[in-house]
Amino acid sequence: MNREERYEYGMKVLEQVDGEAGQRIVDSLADTSPELGHQVVAWAFGDMYARPELPPRDRQLVTLGVLAALGGCEIELDVHINAALNVGLTATEIAEALLHSAVYCGMPRSINATLVAKKVFAERGLLPLTNLG
Repeated sequence: MNREERYEYGMKVLEQVDGEAGQRIVDSLADTSPELGHQVVAWAFGDMYARPELPPRDRQLVTLGVLAALGGCEIELDVHINAALNVGLTATEIAEALLHSAVYCGMPRSINATLVAKKVFAERGLLPLTNLG
């Protein structure tokens, strides 16, 4: 595929996974680094997210764990918690994944990520979670 075809394909994948939230990120880069926006779409979604070896819900679990571990990624966590819900993860599964991340990345980062999840869950009418152990 050429550059534009990769971008167009990446936009289709982005829309399926992230919906409007992903488009807002790309739009927010347009006046500062349009090339970064292009790479998010063409490379991250057109190439990486489109790979068939992991289903989208598994990719989102990996993404949530990495973003929680990195810390300081609240904007991306917001986008990817929404994406995780879009691709079939439940709020309970997301909360459990972020709880599990505390073992590997520490309580502060797990708490920060969970508070982002709380915001997203509230916006989507998913609180309170009642099926947690």
